[in-house]
Order: sequence, then C-alpha cells, then structure tokens
Amino acid sequence: METSRDDVGIAIRSAFLKRENKQRFSIFVLIIVSVLLVFFENIKAKPVDNFRSFVKDVIYQGSSMVSYPSKFFNNVKKEIKKHNNVYQSNENLKKENKELKQSSSKISFLELENAQLRKLLDEQVESTSNLFSARVLLDKQSPYLNSFVINSGSNKKIKNGMAVLDGNNFVGRIVDVNYFTARVLLISDLNSKIPVVLEPGGQHAILYGRGKSKPTLEYLPENVKISDGDKVYTSGKEGIFSPGIPIGAVKIKDKTIFTVSLFSELDQITFVNINLGDFNQSK
Repeated sequence: METSRDDVGIAIRSAFLKRENKQRFSIFVLIIVSVLLVFFENIKAKPVDNFRSFVKDVIYQGSSMVSYPSKFFNNVKKEIKKHNNVYQSNENLKKENKELKQSSSKISFLELENAQLRKLLDEQVESTSNLFSARVLLDKQSPYLNSFVINSGSNKKIKNGMAVLDGNNFVGRIVDVNYFTARVLLISDLNSKIPVVLEPGGQHAILYGRGKSKPTLEYLPENVKISDGDKVYTSGKEGIFSPGIPIGAVKIKDKTIFTVSLFSELDQITFVNINLGDFNQSK
C-alpha cells in the first residue's frame, strides 16, 4: 500500500507537536525545580543547612577540580612562553656580545694600526731623508731565503737597490719592482751582503745573511778588537746605501764567530719606510 503525500505531512506535523509538548514539559519541570530550590534555600533548619553546605562544598570542590586542568595547562603555556622569551633574549644577548667583541677587536686593531702609522709619520718628519711608507703584503720565510712583498712599486718612484727601514733600522733592500708592488730582500737572506761599519772601533766588514740564524760579520781586519754590544751601521761604501743607518749589535760566539743581533724583529714588521731621497740612481 502506497503512502500518500497527505499522510507524510500529517506524520511530520505530529512529530513537531510531540516535540513541542516535550519542550513545554521540560520548561515546566525547570520552573518547579527552581521554585523548590528557592524554597529550600530559605528553610532555616540545621539538617537542611548541613545538607546545603555539603552540596555547596561538593559543587565548589568539583568546580575547582574541573578547572584545575585548564589552569595547569595555562600555567604550562605561560612557563613555556616565558622560557622561549628568556631563550630568545639570551640568544640576542649572545649575538650582541659577539658583535661588541668583534667591534672591540676591530677598534683595537685600528688603534694599533693608527699608532704604527703615527710612528711612521713621526719618523718621516724627523728624518732628513725622503721616506715613503708601505705595507707588507706577503712574508716569504724559509730556512735560508727571507723576503717580503710591499704594496708599492714604480708607481711610487721605488727603484731596485733602495734601502728599506723598519722605523730607523735597516732591514733590507728593494730587489724586484713592479708597478704596484715590490720585493724586499731582507738582511737575513742567504743572498744578502751589506757593507757595514762597527762603532766605536770604526772597523769595516761585510754583513752576511744566514737565514734563520743571525747574520755574521765577514772580512774583518786581522787581530780586530770587537766587543759584545758594539753597534753595527751601514757604511755607505760604494754609495749603495746612506751611511749610519743602524742595523744591530755584535754578539761574539766562541771568540771567533761574530754575529749580529738585529735591532728589528723581521717577522714582526707590518709597515716599512723606503728611503727615496738618498738613493744614487746611477747604481
């Protein structure tokens, strides 16, 4: 038997009417319960008060227990956030500290470099020679060969044979000139031979480079009288270098070997002075 559209409509309306009756009944029950609670609250009997207190305690304790997980997770969330903030602040402080250290190191280096340049400037002002300052670019050291490359060449009128000074001390000579660079042969190099004079005796000799070992004095007069600490200067012979440029002090070994302790530490040089004015261009 087929169900007609009218039957379906009647069934739907009946369902809504039943639902409406249930809602009305629920509202009525809630009203009755509310009235009873109000009435029960106004009863001033000890058993009722005790029961009321018990119910309230149960409700309050239950509410507290129910809210505890929420509070716990909120506190955990706050602690995690606080920890993240502290961690981020710590990382920022580490970064700032690193930047400050780098900045401080850079400032210290600039101050050192500035002091070295000021020293070079003072030496140039005090010197009667025409000095030009240059920076050491490459330092080539081996047991026997010692030289370095400076950042100036023929563009600054530098020529082969010019004397190279560390402050006022002689340390080598120019042996190879390019346009922007030049190579300096140090007096410790095995190929270095410098005419020198000793003070106070005035003896002339040749200073030979010995690589890592101290340079030695050769071709000294027979029965020469030399003492530890006698000063060694360029002699100016043959017009190669200006006379009187300080080099070092005599150190006697086994009473027969005369070495020279240099006034300058060759492996600690950053800037040099090149003597431009007193060079004899005909050599």
